[in-house]
Amino acid sequence: MMHDRDRSEGQSVLIVTGLSGAGKSTALQVLDDLGWETIDNFPVRLLSSLLAQQGDTRLAVGFDSRTRGFDSGTLAQLDDDLSSGGIEMAILFLDAASTEIERRYNETRRPHPLARGRPIVDGIAADREMLAPLRRRADIVIDTTNLSVHQLQQTMRERFAAPADTGLTITITSFGFARGMPPLADLVFDMRFLDNPHWVPGLREQTGLDGDVAQHIDNDPGFGPAFAKMADLLLDLLPRYEAQGRSYLNIAFGCTGGRHRSVYTAERAGQVLRDAGFSPTIQHRNLGSRPADPLERR
Repeated sequence: MMHDRDRSEGQSVLIVTGLSGAGKSTALQVLDDLGWETIDNFPVRLLSSLLAQQGDTRLAVGFDSRTRGFDSGTLAQLDDDLSSGGIEMAILFLDAASTEIERRYNETRRPHPLARGRPIVDGIAADREMLAPLRRRADIVIDTTNLSVHQLQQTMRERFAAPADTGLTITITSFGFARGMPPLADLVFDMRFLDNPHWVPGLREQTGLDGDVAQHIDNDPGFGPAFAKMADLLLDLLPRYEAQGRSYLNIAFGCTGGRHRSVYTAERAGQVLRDAGFSPTIQHRNLGSRPADPLERR
């Protein structure tokens, strides 16, 4: 069986197989996102040659009844040969109840590859019989009967992600509404309810990275309570986004010009998330923009 410690040492090969309609394509897509090299429906007879050229890498190969030259006995023998040759190999089998497979095919209106003009149930039965030897040999079996696509994706991440693969990639951006919204923001916080340092003598040329501006914003009676609620909201939402399988999250803080209030708040938010164990990237989109009175309406 492929244990966590094995996946980062030497050559790891994962055979991904299972009933047609049980989620093999989704499983391979997640592995691809996690940095595995993935190949679907690769000819069985060429697998040994492929492995000889791979080197130290994580390789996932998808096989099912549609694969050219597919034979459960050949794959089983290959599993034995590779394991005895020192290559760490495991079989992942995606299974599901026949009634659920039938429902999925009826819903998508796709023909079952083994039905050949017969009822879908006949194709599913033939598929199950053909794959039975691999089902018995499987190191990992995932029953997707009651799993949504998102739940299957999350299950795959939990089982196969290396430590460095896990977690959200979080970007925090400060910006100025007067210079346009960031196009990829998932969460946007408007800081224009705070007093604008642009209109305070001595602070206009400074930015939210400067101590005087930071002190001015901190002294605003509206900042502390509002920021505390924003921080609580982020700390509540981020694990929920992770649980839904999100890989990237863009958080944006805006003010009018993008140089004072948004910059300071973005820095504070970044510190809160770092203290909570996240590793956000902070970028200040308009920090280098010139102060401009016509833009600073508030």
